[in-house]
Amino acid sequence: MTAQAFRWPVRVYWEDTDAGGIVFYANYLKFFERARTEWLRSLGVGQQALREASGGMFVVSETQVRYHLSARLDDELLVTASLTESGRASLTIAQRALRGEQLLCEGTIRIGWVDATTLRPARIPANILEKLT
Repeated sequence: MTAQAFRWPVRVYWEDTDAGGIVFYANYLKFFERARTEWLRSLGVGQQALREASGGMFVVSETQVRYHLSARLDDELLVTASLTESGRASLTIAQRALRGEQLLCEGTIRIGWVDATTLRPARIPANILEKLT
């Protein structure tokens, strides 16, 4: 189910780096989160509006990340998101952080659908699944 990957530009700022000017490892997850949010938005799925309209929301349930090369202060990155698997209650998204053609970091993120009040797992509404797949 791999479609064309969504691409989102990210510039590395001071706040993203450690004392040596290298991106702190956990910040790649922030970059991935931004790209997923913008991917959903590009498909007409704004997360706040989604929560208000459906009473549900996506939460991260699992991550797997592999680091290859370091990004540094002022680097211009391209962060991708591509749906690789969809189920009734969760989605798996492959993500990459690139500097030009260089792969810096890659991972898979599994997001699950939950009731926004109880945080209990629920089925992703059919109209949302149609937009995403």
